[in-house]
Amino acid sequence: MTDMKYIFGPVPSRRLGISLGISPIPKKTCNYSCIYCQLGRTDHLTNQREMFFPIDEIMAEFDGFLKSAEAFDVVTIVGEGEPTLYLGLGELIGQIKKKTEKPVAVITNGALLYDPQVRAELDQADLVLPTVDAYDETTFKKINRPHGTIGYDQVQAGLKAFSETYQGQLWIEIMLIDGINDDDESLRKYANILREIRYDRLYLNTPVRPPAEAYAKEITPEKMRNAVELLGGISIDLLESEGFHSEIKDHHEAILSIIKRHPMNQFEIEGFLKSRGCADISSVLNDLKNDRRVVTISYKGYDTFRLR
Repeated sequence: MTDMKYIFGPVPSRRLGISLGISPIPKKTCNYSCIYCQLGRTDHLTNQREMFFPIDEIMAEFDGFLKSAEAFDVVTIVGEGEPTLYLGLGELIGQIKKKTEKPVAVITNGALLYDPQVRAELDQADLVLPTVDAYDETTFKKINRPHGTIGYDQVQAGLKAFSETYQGQLWIEIMLIDGINDDDESLRKYANILREIRYDRLYLNTPVRPPAEAYAKEITPEKMRNAVELLGGISIDLLESEGFHSEIKDHHEAILSIIKRHPMNQFEIEGFLKSRGCADISSVLNDLKNDRRVVTISYKGYDTFRLR
């Protein structure tokens, strides 16, 4: 497939297999501005739901992709910010489910789960993957930096209410950040919160891509093992990924189509290019570094590429 406006991938997901992504919101439109966000700081901080794009346009792209008969495991509504801000989310999920038997997942920060309408729309999804990064108002503001109209207690109450009625798979994720929420006291507070939520899986993550704020650093392997033991979760780092994929023939353009929404480091790009039989990987990497549309970030001794 050529690059499209709303559909991207399929890309590997460490949790979901080969994921066909759908982004129904403009880039960096979110009700949080998380310190660890791999897309950088939020440009448009809002808590107002809008019909950003026509559903017909999104579904036209989806129909076009299905004609390619390219394999995927799941349709993931993920966006480049917070997908529940899309006012047509419920209808979009319904339309997708009419077109494919593959599961539909929604990756969300969970902020709008206090809204009964959002909960009703998400009820249609097969999997919902909300984040729970904070355990009180202080850590909420420190880590997630929410829109001023959102309070920690209402977010947690919304997640609890959704978990009590949702019939699909609820997979919680906690992002653990060095020196901020990785100590034993913090983990005990998370354990108390999780007891109030009916969920199917718990994933523990830590920033491995360049974050919005340089001080949002990954935790040590020892800290992660401790968190896994105390919370009973799964470390995302331990999950295997199947590699990136693009039908675009030009190597440079293929990488641009992926990093538009999913930043890649140099090793991921090298592996991707090797799988395509690229004869001159270093030239492609040099071209990326010289492309003004691309931001190259040196992080932990290697380069990560994402679009401006």
